[in-house]
Amino acid sequence: MALAEFFLEPLTYRFMQSAFITSIAVGILASTLSVVIVLRGWALLGDAISHAVLPGLALAAVFNIPLTLGGALAGIISSFAIGVIEQKTRVRNDTAIGIVLTGAFALGLVAISKLRPTLDVLHILFGNVLAVSTEELQLTAAVAAAVLLFFGLFLKEIVAYTFDPVFASVAGLPSNLLHYILMVMISLAVIASLQTVGIILVVALLITPGATAQLLAKNLLQMFIISIAVGITSAIIGLYLSFYLAASSGGTIALTATAIFFAAFLAKRLTASAVSR
Repeated sequence: MALAEFFLEPLTYRFMQSAFITSIAVGILASTLSVVIVLRGWALLGDAISHAVLPGLALAAVFNIPLTLGGALAGIISSFAIGVIEQKTRVRNDTAIGIVLTGAFALGLVAISKLRPTLDVLHILFGNVLAVSTEELQLTAAVAAAVLLFFGLFLKEIVAYTFDPVFASVAGLPSNLLHYILMVMISLAVIASLQTVGIILVVALLITPGATAQLLAKNLLQMFIISIAVGITSAIIGLYLSFYLAASSGGTIALTATAIFFAAFLAKRLTASAVSR
């Protein structure tokens, strides 16, 4: 197979065109938030929210309301619950996250087993971007655009909060409001990523691009640029792998992001070794 044919053949299919657009939008969306998640040490929090949307999806299917609304509400409620447990008790943040993560995911499993909603559980857990609908594509694009707009308008405030929430509060910035807005955005990112990578593997795109950027970047602007580049690259390469290997799109995208991280890690180590000689 010629190289040009290798790259162009998947694009001749309409479903692959939609898949590429959706995956790139998810890559941009998740990798933008990934910088904040990594710098704030919210890796476990992103994992908790991604699991917490499951009961919302199950109940939304039972009561015939939009899955997006049910999942987003479950994610937002869970993020508020974590904050309340941490602030009102002596329980540490990681413990509060663990309690909410396991409780919400268990509730979702019970709801699915007892209520038997019309959900494709495997697609919810692991994603299937090759079957993305026009409505799901539009939702993903809208959430990505909203997140980018928010970051564009309030980047200075987000940076101040990310590096030092206490200083941001002293300086008059609404730190608590920023915290919960970012929680809502992470919840929406998880919902928008369902069809692409699923609620389990979405954590890879919420953490790995930012972690890779942290290895390579010299300043915050570079970190955002590298993180977004990793997110887009992971989406594109992962989709090609999914097409030609007939494998799970969520799995190949997550594996690609992980491979890029380890490649960056090795390159960083080799460069440091060469400089020290």
